[in-house]
Amino acid sequence: MSENLNIAFIQADLKWEDINANRKLFSEAIEKISNDVELIILPEMFTTGFSMNAAELAENTDAETLSWMREMARKKSAAITGSVIISENGNYYNRLFFVFPDGTYKLYDKRHTFTLAKEDETYTAGKARLIIDYKGWKICPLICYDLRFPVFSRNTVDYDLLIYVANWPKKRVDAWDALLKARAIENMSYCVGLNRTGEDGDGYIYNGHSAIYDPLGKEITPLHREEVFTEEISLNKNYLKEVRSKLKFLQDRDTFNLSDE
Repeated sequence: MSENLNIAFIQADLKWEDINANRKLFSEAIEKISNDVELIILPEMFTTGFSMNAAELAENTDAETLSWMREMARKKSAAITGSVIISENGNYYNRLFFVFPDGTYKLYDKRHTFTLAKEDETYTAGKARLIIDYKGWKICPLICYDLRFPVFSRNTVDYDLLIYVANWPKKRVDAWDALLKARAIENMSYCVGLNRTGEDGDGYIYNGHSAIYDPLGKEITPLHREEVFTEEISLNKNYLKEVRSKLKFLQDRDTFNLSDE
């Protein structure tokens, strides 16, 4: 088990529906990340932006972007995660891949499709939450709109790190800020929210506000930055254990049963 987990997240201005340009953008950003980083986090739909044009943009699981993620993970000896548009068995998915340094991977399909943008009419919703065991850390990666549904992220398995990758627009960024902090506090875990910047092809503007909160809800990254940047930070497992040992709030949590409906 590693006491510290060194992570990097890349807040970027995504090129609208341009898979090759975005892979190039992130290749260059990842190249500059230090060799101490153990986990690299990319935004939601990081190759396209939040597009409903799945018929034109979807890749198969064995297509180039996953291969690219596996190559980057091996090259940097670090895990890498982010979501892309995937076609499988006649359905489209907003699918997050968590790729380990050896090239193996796990996947999570976005559970809560964003009905306001009619994402539910294009993409099939996932059914199950994913918990990753990586370097002695339990990690729960989720996607954007999932942030609004606290029961789904409820920390019933004592995970250590909650991750949200997103395309969350400026007009609702106050909710993003508040909910990230709330998810950290209520689950007594580190919480990472990675958003994008810039303007997409549908005219939506994104102003970043990517952040990391500790298990007490304290932001441990520079406050609400709106520019393109890469942030590297070390999370401490002993601190997490100390907080949970002193403040035993998770012992009083309620039990919920989720259905697939």
